[in-house]
Amino acid sequence: MRRVLTLLLAPVMALLWSGWAQAQSGHAPILGYEVVRSYPHDVGAFTEGLFFKDGILFESTGLKGRSDIRKVELETGKVLQRRALDARYFGEGIIDWDGRLIELTWQDGIGFIYDLKTFAPLSSFRYEGEGWALTRNDRQIIMSDGTDEIRFLDPATLKETGRISVSDVGGSVPQINELEWVEGEIWANIWQSNYIARIDPVSGRVIAWIDMSGLLSDADRRGGEDVLNGIAYDAVGKRLFVTGKFWPKLYEIRVVERQGVAEPRTE
Repeated sequence: MRRVLTLLLAPVMALLWSGWAQAQSGHAPILGYEVVRSYPHDVGAFTEGLFFKDGILFESTGLKGRSDIRKVELETGKVLQRRALDARYFGEGIIDWDGRLIELTWQDGIGFIYDLKTFAPLSSFRYEGEGWALTRNDRQIIMSDGTDEIRFLDPATLKETGRISVSDVGGSVPQINELEWVEGEIWANIWQSNYIARIDPVSGRVIAWIDMSGLLSDADRRGGEDVLNGIAYDAVGKRLFVTGKFWPKLYEIRVVERQGVAEPRTE
């Protein structure tokens, strides 16, 4: 169903985001990017979650019957280890905590916990609403559910301890998708847009937008499903990686100043 909705909504969402809030003032600054380097990425991966740990990329993919979790070699894009998810589930975001890998599913209200090294299943947990993405800081696991809200979870119990609403001038910011903790901020893909939001984890206000337009070339496009989705940060090397669903490449980028771009939309 989500795959069908993606195709149907893509033109509408693109139009909304391109022209949103032109009349607003005082919005968060909009930044650009430079590509530092590109790496191979599995073009068959419907990327849902992404993080970087100990020199390895951890990635989760979606779609029923095709969802999995995997370890990926950055330099080559080679899948080093993979575990398929039961075909009844649509896999979503992942994160690590204390030797475990934690995974969400989209609409089933169930998450799965694996051994981080072996991917052996350990247990499961429940949550209300949809599951979209996970990230973490030193104290909390952080979750998105496709709305304008971000949840905070207790790492030991995976129970919700609080949440924030994401907003910019003009209103709330919906469709919060894949997440990454970057130097004290929550960075989030906005589904069906070319924007990454940099979010204050206390207030929920957008600190800045990053306009990622043009990153995927026209020659590499496959249709409405190949949206920007996937942010990973190498905290040791200070490297930032981004990719998308069915993208043939993963990019290391640098955020730069940029002027004269359209403003992202809020409700």
